[in-house]
Amino acid sequence: MTDKYAVFGNPIAQSKSPYIHTEFAKQTQQVITYQAILAPVDQFSQSLMAFFTAGGKGANVTAPFKEQAYAACDELSELAKLAGAVNTLIYLPDGRIRGDNTDGVGLVADIKQHFGCISNKRLLLVGAGGAARGCIKPLLEAGAKVTICNRTFSKAQNLAEIFNEFGEVQARPIDELDTPFDMIINSTSAGLAGELISLPQSIISPKTQCYDMSYGAEMTLFNQWALSKGAVEVADGLGMLVGQAAQSFNIWRGVMPTTQAVHDTLRAQLL
Repeated sequence: MTDKYAVFGNPIAQSKSPYIHTEFAKQTQQVITYQAILAPVDQFSQSLMAFFTAGGKGANVTAPFKEQAYAACDELSELAKLAGAVNTLIYLPDGRIRGDNTDGVGLVADIKQHFGCISNKRLLLVGAGGAARGCIKPLLEAGAKVTICNRTFSKAQNLAEIFNEFGEVQARPIDELDTPFDMIINSTSAGLAGELISLPQSIISPKTQCYDMSYGAEMTLFNQWALSKGAVEVADGLGMLVGQAAQSFNIWRGVMPTTQAVHDTLRAQLL
């Protein structure tokens, strides 16, 4: 019997997940189906349980349901607990739901692919929302020294307090950032709305690498800004998308797919 998986979101038509997981299944000889499900905004848990009751084995969750997915779980991985959000659900044989968050591990894998080792790098994380929160522990575990900045400073402070047991992490007000960082990661979605958080030029040196969690057909606004201020290289979040999917696939199927060919095909489709 074919095992069923899905991604839940609203909107969901734009999701690349069905393509990604179908390619992973071909690559690893796994017999699965994977569909995109548009859940009504106020009926996520009902849609999810209907899918599991009909034989679903696992699911991915995207906006706006990651917090609701967290609440729907009977047990949570440590990363999911710390993130306060879930993007990967496993329907256990006893009918319980286990939640995990693979975003941060996917991010770190992609950054290493683009930029190499991040151990001991001074890293600025821009933003203190769910995207940032899901990635701080994996960044610290990879050895980065993380500074968090955010328009609302208290949110950055809160995250620094939550994660300080896992490594070197601090919060700084944006207007007090005055020295260059080895790497800057933009976790905000401001660029998608055609905006940019105002950051001082002094945070970028000719050695600074910049990463935007967003992606698109064109270079993101944040990466355009970074290059214009002298950053040495930039990357966007398409590889993070594929990387987090690979981690989900491994959790469900016990086999880790390779990501490069899928990433390259998606990039070509975007262009």
